[in-house]
Amino acid sequence: MPSPLGEVARLREALTSGETTSSRLVDAALAAAEAVGEDLSVFTHLRHEAAREAAAAADARLSAGRARSVLDGLPIALKDNIVQAGEPAGCASRILEGYVSPFDATAVARLLEAGAIPIGRTNMDEFAMGSSTENSVHGPTRNPWDRDRSPGGSSGGSAAAVAADIVPLALGSDTGGSIRQPASLCGVVGMKPTYGRVSRWGLVAFASSLDQIGPFAHTAADCAVLLDAMSGHDAHDSTSLPEPPLQTAAGLNGDLSGRVIGLPREYYEAEGADASSLECVHAAVAALEGAGAKTVPVSLPHTRYAIAAYYLIANAEASSNLARFDGVRYGHRAAGASGLTDLYERSRSEGFGAEVKRRILLGTYVLSAGYYDAYYRRAQKLRTLLRRDFEAAFESCDVLVTPTTPEPAFRLGERADDPLTMYLSDVYTVSANLAGLPGVSIPCGLAGGGLAAGLPVGLQVLGPPLADAAVLEVADAYQRLTDHHQARPGGSR
Repeated sequence: MPSPLGEVARLREALTSGETTSSRLVDAALAAAEAVGEDLSVFTHLRHEAAREAAAAADARLSAGRARSVLDGLPIALKDNIVQAGEPAGCASRILEGYVSPFDATAVARLLEAGAIPIGRTNMDEFAMGSSTENSVHGPTRNPWDRDRSPGGSSGGSAAAVAADIVPLALGSDTGGSIRQPASLCGVVGMKPTYGRVSRWGLVAFASSLDQIGPFAHTAADCAVLLDAMSGHDAHDSTSLPEPPLQTAAGLNGDLSGRVIGLPREYYEAEGADASSLECVHAAVAALEGAGAKTVPVSLPHTRYAIAAYYLIANAEASSNLARFDGVRYGHRAAGASGLTDLYERSRSEGFGAEVKRRILLGTYVLSAGYYDAYYRRAQKLRTLLRRDFEAAFESCDVLVTPTTPEPAFRLGERADDPLTMYLSDVYTVSANLAGLPGVSIPCGLAGGGLAAGLPVGLQVLGPPLADAAVLEVADAYQRLTDHHQARPGGSR
């Protein structure tokens, strides 16, 4: 059974046959980024000259029969918190205005070595803190399916870039769902690898024990190609796993026979879940069963505490990581400061947005004397219990299948003054980060009724640590059974 023809395979074939060139692909991507991307506020910076030079070099390699990989000459977009040498890395924040990175993130370096061509940097929630891509100094990104709705966050720009067919591939980062949630809301595939599978070197830190770089594409097969290219041990990152690069893409075959899928009760019975979205998820489970997979009920009893534990741990780590942005070494520096303390206070007050300030304050509070044991230590204990829940569940199944989000894309602005409701957008995704698990969101249909009718719905596949290949295999098998990943904004396929 052939794999769904992803954009990587299709474009590779077109390049090899001479039907197109890398220069044409890059020119088309840049043109779309300026037209569609500008309307949706997808990009924060475009690399016109540098991308075209890289495309010309890729065409020369192809003509000489020296293509570096299947990614050689293909355009890609990078989230604004993943650095590239000589390019701005603003994290959608005023405090990093004017900052240009002197080095490549390891993930970027490996993709450049494979011949991929970054055309620009995508909008995001400031320092990856948000679920809507509204917390950006550049303004909100709009969902290609409905420009009045959010693309999700914090990697909303990358998800929208793929959903709008500006680029076939993009990178994001996932701290509590920031790849999977926007992938679901934008109708694309987005994957968070096992913690440590992809180097964090060059990813501007939000919460170091949770952050992971991962891919966006229209198919799990294309995500596998990107993950294979980026993965592997990196001595620059002390949390990088001592594992060789993955070789997943070549092994995808659509076989679900003997595969056991766990259905966590807590994810299907959660309050507030959109009924139409759950119908799509149940239909997806039925399709997997029809293809030979066995499903079993499982329980993750500490799931209801995951959001609280996540926002204590993530904010505590954020308050520590963001202390380095002080107006002294780089980025925004307040004018007219009367002394060092005044410089720190004014630079940070002027440079950080409201959501980042909120999280720094909360994180500093839970780490302070008298509150550390009551909040932070208890959250870490809960994290251990969550990990044990998953370990117990995976004793009876290979992967878990769940909804990705409680509902389809919500309207821009409707949760701006209600941070608790916004945080609950990640209720199905944060547990995987706390436990370090791999997870992927794939399109499983369009909502059938109400105000969200016609908007994408995502299906989440989670696996035990290091089971990235199994997660992608199930996702790929599902996409062979359905054509939901072929749906595009405006009703085209």
